[in-house]
Amino acid sequence: MTTPMWALIAVFAPLASALLLAVLAPIRRRGGLAAAVSITFALASLVGAIFAVIGTLHAGGSDWTRSWLASGGALPLSVTFGVHVDGVSAPMLAVVALVATCVQLFSTGYLDDESSASRGRYFAYQSLFLFSMQLLVAAPNLLQLFFGWEIVGATSYLLIGYWYKKPSAARAAVKAFWVTKFADMGLLIGLVALFGFTGSFEWTAQLAPAAATAVTLLFVLAVMGKSAQFPLHVWLPDAMEGPTPVSALLHAATMVAAGVYLVVRAQPLFAQAPFTQHFLAYLGAGTALFAALLALVQTDLKRVLAYSTCSQLGYMLAALGAGSAFAGFFHLTTHAFFKALLFLAAGSVIHAVGSNEMSKMGGLWKKMPLTMLVFIAGAFSLAGFPGFAGFFSKDLIIDSLSEHHLWAPYAALLLGAFLTALYMGRAILLTFFGPHESHEAEHAHEPGWSMKLPLIVLALLSVGAGFFGGDLWHLASLTDYVHGVYHFRFGAVASVLALSGFVVAWVAWGKTREEPALARSLAAFANRAWVDRLYVFGYRAGLLLVSDVAAWIDRYIVDALVNVVGSFFLLGARRARRLQTGNVQDYLFAMSLGAIALAVWSIWR
Repeated sequence: MTTPMWALIAVFAPLASALLLAVLAPIRRRGGLAAAVSITFALASLVGAIFAVIGTLHAGGSDWTRSWLASGGALPLSVTFGVHVDGVSAPMLAVVALVATCVQLFSTGYLDDESSASRGRYFAYQSLFLFSMQLLVAAPNLLQLFFGWEIVGATSYLLIGYWYKKPSAARAAVKAFWVTKFADMGLLIGLVALFGFTGSFEWTAQLAPAAATAVTLLFVLAVMGKSAQFPLHVWLPDAMEGPTPVSALLHAATMVAAGVYLVVRAQPLFAQAPFTQHFLAYLGAGTALFAALLALVQTDLKRVLAYSTCSQLGYMLAALGAGSAFAGFFHLTTHAFFKALLFLAAGSVIHAVGSNEMSKMGGLWKKMPLTMLVFIAGAFSLAGFPGFAGFFSKDLIIDSLSEHHLWAPYAALLLGAFLTALYMGRAILLTFFGPHESHEAEHAHEPGWSMKLPLIVLALLSVGAGFFGGDLWHLASLTDYVHGVYHFRFGAVASVLALSGFVVAWVAWGKTREEPALARSLAAFANRAWVDRLYVFGYRAGLLLVSDVAAWIDRYIVDALVNVVGSFFLLGARRARRLQTGNVQDYLFAMSLGAIALAVWSIWR
């Protein structure tokens, strides 16, 4: 079987599962059977992706495409649909399928107390989500990516709002949907502009400098929404209202990663717009630092990880803004493993304790040693501790910023590295050490093997994936892997920062659960949710005011004008109706008068 055929299996196997569960209600209503179907097709997607990677290693990139839209005229249109398999899309297909499979397997234990029909609905959503992400990843052009992009948004709404009877979950789903939809207008308008300038939707389209800047800035707006960058990050923490496995899926290798993947894939377009790249570098670095500060003061374990996701995506975008496509792509890959691990490990704790609040945890290292070990492995990888996967990819990002002399983003990311270790050290200490803070924590225990196995797989990848950076570079053929090695000075700086962050966390929270004064002040500032308040103010004082003015104009000017014109014709019609008597004699008389008038006019002329 050829490489594109394996890629087609990777893309469309989840769609087959989603259709099967949607159409065959008897399967969907039996939660266990629905889970088996969904996981089986997710595994099929993973197998297809792995063989696509192997085929790409041996034979290079390849496509399977069919003509979809075609027209002639002054601006001919030719759009294909199918799969594009190369050193970027093939490994990403495998990463997405692997994380999704682990999440679905973990979900069978995590949601075991849900009704059978409810679990069937959940796995139908999971299958559709996996298909949409794979469709996006394998897209041969930007138009197909847009379709996958939009289905990702729709299914994320369904998954975040899975507990739709819970008001906070329903609100979080709507908030995520509308914030990302607002940003998606940037991608849509950018695609229209790209087609207007070039007549194509290709990744490698050539543009004039001004046109390239305009198109890529529109794309950045979409990236800010999907990848939760400031100030459009506000939906991501609220999305924690969904089940924890959903959080692992959305915040690891899938939905939020779509924005970063778009920039990696469209790097030829961004390379033509230096202003956009610099803007992206500063945006990513600023978000990385800002979100790390917010993560430091959260009391909800999942919200710590949510803001951490915002921060790490900022690292990736900063690297891409510096023109280092591989650095961003490599961190995207390693982040998928250790962030999915952290969310699932957090889910294991929440499942045992029955609360997201770290104040109700503590002392769990004796009750849940495996969960503690894998959580620490994920935290060390996230913090860039030497030898863990995040160490290699994060150092490469910091290296790339210094190589391009972007010193302000470089300093922000170094400080962010220290804060990352600090807030993860705090999360470890408050969750697993110290005294039990609740009755549930006293009786916590490890989950079953359906939840343990994904944790072990992801922990191994979080530790070892960084050692394959050179292989990924050769496969992806991205040209910014500096000398193929890591510079010792940057690795040493990052290692010292990570170690010092954990040391400071131990000093601050190792012997007490009370927050330091500085942390309390930051928490008070963060709890004001000033970004959300600005949106509310803008909505009430701006959008609603504009809506009221528009409604007045529509009612008293537009409608009045239409009514005046309509009244004029109605009046004319009423007067003209008097000529219609219904008597044949009157019509013959009128015709005779007309004939006489015509004859007189002809003679007179």
